[in-house]
Amino acid sequence: MWKLKSKSEKQKAAEADVANYRKERGPFVVAADTTRMAMVFTDANDPDNPIIFANDSFLTLSGYDREEVLGQSFNFLMARGADPKALALIEAAFAKSTDHSSEISYRRKDGSVFCAAVFINPVRDQNGYVVEHFASFVDITHQKQETAHSAMMIDELNHRVKNTLSTVQSIVWQALRKNAVPEAVRESIESRLFALSRSHDLLTRENWEGAGLLDLVNEALAPFGVADGRTERIVITGNNVRLPPKATLALGIALHELATNAVKYGAFSNDAGSILIEWMTTKGNRLILHWLEKGGPPVTLPTRKGFGSRVIERGLPHELEGTVNLEYPVDGVSCTINIPAPGGVGDE
Repeated sequence: MWKLKSKSEKQKAAEADVANYRKERGPFVVAADTTRMAMVFTDANDPDNPIIFANDSFLTLSGYDREEVLGQSFNFLMARGADPKALALIEAAFAKSTDHSSEISYRRKDGSVFCAAVFINPVRDQNGYVVEHFASFVDITHQKQETAHSAMMIDELNHRVKNTLSTVQSIVWQALRKNAVPEAVRESIESRLFALSRSHDLLTRENWEGAGLLDLVNEALAPFGVADGRTERIVITGNNVRLPPKATLALGIALHELATNAVKYGAFSNDAGSILIEWMTTKGNRLILHWLEKGGPPVTLPTRKGFGSRVIERGLPHELEGTVNLEYPVDGVSCTINIPAPGGVGDE
């Protein structure tokens, strides 16, 4: 290959080299020149990595004519404000002649900016020496814009839902105060709204694409496990199985109800009780979660079903198309939740 000393010399030499390039590479260059993916080749023997071949798709993407591109440094399209880390990775890829991919902001001839995924690969001769670099570009501007728009819409939705939850809480508080409803009832309603809000916050952090079950359990039990040494009295066992949003909200409420009952009557109503929460996925594509209490006051079968029990035994199976077995053995409440495994994949 040749050593270039000036921009004009680079352009002239590059233009002259195109003919030889086509002749030597034959079908490969024809294929590269006619593909819809933007592609360039650069001279690996020059530290500026000048472009020695650009196909028509690259010219269309960048808006430049071929003579304006040939001989230019590979980075001549970089837009102002391009990610310095990505630029450093590209320079390292050229220097080390390693395969590389990243997302970079580029500038067209008319000044407009587009975002592209760029893939760089070394081209070696028969002796294994890197003589060129082959780079391809995929315009992802539209996808980036769609992602940004979706993120904005999700943020707006989250903001409105949180405002709605706050409004509902205020309405409930005002209504209960006017009707002189006992404080315990008001706290019960507000705590459930708060539990729903915590699950909502967890989903918000995950862009409403779902949440990990371990994350959900920790989030739901946080209000119950930070005082009086209770953190040491909760044992949680299970992988961070990814749950869809609907299951996240339903299980968040169920866990809140179980924890509330444990604080009032069960394992957390004394100083000795503890709770084991474990789950597994089976070959039958089921997710099975166990809630086991021990060490609390002796349990007696309730004479009537409260709101929490109805939410767990009726609401949860309906929401998640599963089964719930809530039992009251004397040594501690036991609850087994059996629902379809997320994604239909079992571990055991």
